[in-house]
Amino acid sequence: MERCKVAIFTVESKGRVNIPTLQRSNIPTTMTDKHLLILNSHQIDQKITRIAYQILEDNFEEEEIMVAGILPSGEKVAARIKAILDEIAPFKSNLIGIELDKQSSSLKATINFDIRDCSNKVVILVDDVMNSGKTLAYGFGVFRDVPLKKLRTAVLIDRNHKRFPMTTDYAGMALSTVLKEHVDVILDEDGEEDGVYLR
Repeated sequence: MERCKVAIFTVESKGRVNIPTLQRSNIPTTMTDKHLLILNSHQIDQKITRIAYQILEDNFEEEEIMVAGILPSGEKVAARIKAILDEIAPFKSNLIGIELDKQSSSLKATINFDIRDCSNKVVILVDDVMNSGKTLAYGFGVFRDVPLKKLRTAVLIDRNHKRFPMTTDYAGMALSTVLKEHVDVILDEDGEEDGVYLR
């Protein structure tokens, strides 16, 4: 719903959120047919592990945090972060998912959790790649009316092409690219090895 061009949204009982539209490089290791390998499987694991330790250091005294992954790839990164936190952290971590309709002129988000469960908790919003910052801005909107204790962002790749005033609190890698280039993150896909590619 839009009134006087002020964005508002409502959370329905079934967990659907309707939101009006808001609208460093690393040395590459391998070249495939049309892709430049930026991070291999081992390097991805290292980056995600480092992010998990940074989250631990920043939230050591918490009892519980929410790790919110933006589907599809952001949730895969979030699941790996949670798995590491389960091993190293004294607090409980919960994995939650946010599905965004990025093509809709009036953005819609579907969530798989009760938004009230995030009240007065730390939320880590996770995506695989940050380009313009638009996706994370939409993700922030989901929690806009929830009294969070703290909201942080984590991405595997930060491309430094921000068009929205978004920053990454935890980034696996900052990658300076030109706008016409594209970053592909391959995680947990059948028949393919994990990797981050530039094309």
